[in-house]
Amino acid sequence: MPKSARRLDTGHPRSLLWVEGALCGIAAALSPGTALLLVGLLAPGLVSLALDGAPGKPMARAVLLAGVTASISALRQLWLDGASLDAALNLLEDPLRLGTAWAAGATGWLISELAPIITRLLLDARSLIRAKELRAERERLEAEWSLPAGHPPPPSPPPAS
Repeated sequence: MPKSARRLDTGHPRSLLWVEGALCGIAAALSPGTALLLVGLLAPGLVSLALDGAPGKPMARAVLLAGVTASISALRQLWLDGASLDAALNLLEDPLRLGTAWAAGATGWLISELAPIITRLLLDARSLIRAKELRAERERLEAEWSLPAGHPPPPSPPPAS
């Protein structure tokens, strides 16, 4: 089997890069106004997509998702205005629309950075609470069974043969 065919079979992310490029080219040819508006509004997400080296690109996905969410109204307005290049440029000149989309992307980045830290803090707190519960249960069992506090029970003798 040729090397290129094996690469496609494994689902390697770079193997379908040309397909993504072709789809973007087709979209830009069919609706250049839409493509221009999306590139302008989603610029932070596109930069993070290029820079994110983590598997699955979680930061880029968060930035793009937040940016797309904030870009829907601008995209709708573009389509109502005829989806021309002039309409796209007019929408991109609006600092509120551009700022909202970029701020949403920044919020996505912030969430992707803070989520692991907050998750770790919550899991650590949960572990500490569980350890405290287990220590209290151990003390209760030691008292119930009259075992010396904090010491393991003596080893049992080996079975007689």
